[in-house]
Amino acid sequence: MRILLAEDQAMVRGALASLITLSSPHQIVEAADGDAAMKLLKTDSFDLLLTDIEMPGRTGLELAAWLQQQKSPTKVVVITTFGRSGYIKRALDCGVSGFLLKDAPVSDLLSALDKVMAGKRVIDSELALLALGETDPLNDKERRALRLAGEGKTTAEIAGVLFIAEGTVRNYLSEAMAKLNAANRIDAARIAQQKGWL
Repeated sequence: MRILLAEDQAMVRGALASLITLSSPHQIVEAADGDAAMKLLKTDSFDLLLTDIEMPGRTGLELAAWLQQQKSPTKVVVITTFGRSGYIKRALDCGVSGFLLKDAPVSDLLSALDKVMAGKRVIDSELALLALGETDPLNDKERRALRLAGEGKTTAEIAGVLFIAEGTVRNYLSEAMAKLNAANRIDAARIAQQKGWL
């Protein structure tokens, strides 16, 4: 099996790659962030994408959504430190086949990879219950603008990154603030982050 491993923490990425190759005959290609993973997905073929959620550039969920839009046969397994209900719900909506916490035993990860490649879906049972929680009120445009605002970017900087007008950015952010009942854009980003909606 050919696996693309997308993880921005070098030590975690290296440890995961070593553990998987020591325990199985799988070939691992490493990507240091979401943008590097996207470049590889566009130019190469993989059986499975093993990805973190929160990374610089594109998130693991954005990679999964892109693969789904492309109708790619590449399966996706998410490994994360955070078991937030919003993450799990969005992962399922993006067609993710596996969702595991990073503190799971290596044997669970290897078993999950094999099950996913056999066409099964593997989601930690406690995490699956979390997915039944609150519904994410944000749309993708609001989410992208809010994530950039949470990083401290100005309206002009957000407009430049998203290739939209500053007025449109203000509209997205005010919509997000209203939906989340937030006092300002930073408060909205914090609320959305805690819920796993960013």
